[in-house]
Amino acid sequence: MDATATATPFSTLIRVASHEQHTEAETSAFMSDMLGGRLGVDAYTRYTEQLWFVYRALEGAAESLRPDPVAGPFIQDELLRTPELERDLAHLRGADWRTGLEPLPATAAYAARIEECARTWPGGYVAHHYTRYLGDLSGGQIIRDTAEKTWGFDRKGDGVRFYVFERISNPAAFKRGYRELLDRVAADDLEKQRIIGECKRAFDFNGAVFRELGEQFPLSA
Repeated sequence: MDATATATPFSTLIRVASHEQHTEAETSAFMSDMLGGRLGVDAYTRYTEQLWFVYRALEGAAESLRPDPVAGPFIQDELLRTPELERDLAHLRGADWRTGLEPLPATAAYAARIEECARTWPGGYVAHHYTRYLGDLSGGQIIRDTAEKTWGFDRKGDGVRFYVFERISNPAAFKRGYRELLDRVAADDLEKQRIIGECKRAFDFNGAVFRELGEQFPLSA
């Protein structure tokens, strides 16, 4: 093992390098307004719709990547969110929830990039996987709590099931294990830098989605 590999764990490098983009996405006007309880359930519903397009791209490719030495270790069934998103959307939009469902332009670009990485670059897929799932296990719980209090959803019930990882009994331990996977990822230093770059790009995609949602749901002056 070379000196750079032993100096700083990759999970630390990727977290530190993407901190600025992460903060920008988290503190967007739309997310701030939603977490502040200043938006209606229609805004939350529209946000949940966008998540469905993203996770359909992320999880639609998961099975084909299981044998891959880079991405395969990260494909863990207990993370899968699409069924929970669909249950939430049925609760929010009704039984025919797919009717009229459209991604925002930023969402369509985000999903297309995930699909491109899944087809052509497993390391890039890992960047998107990390950005989404570790965020859902962490900050996502704040969104769930806000949604339950603001719009009256049952605790961990329909409408917020996306944020409930029923098969992960100890999220802190799971996140530690996930970071250990990152530290052991089958990639050299140059590839790790490319993955970090894609992680930053993933946060930028999220930020673009939040900006377009903010344009749809501006707070009245």
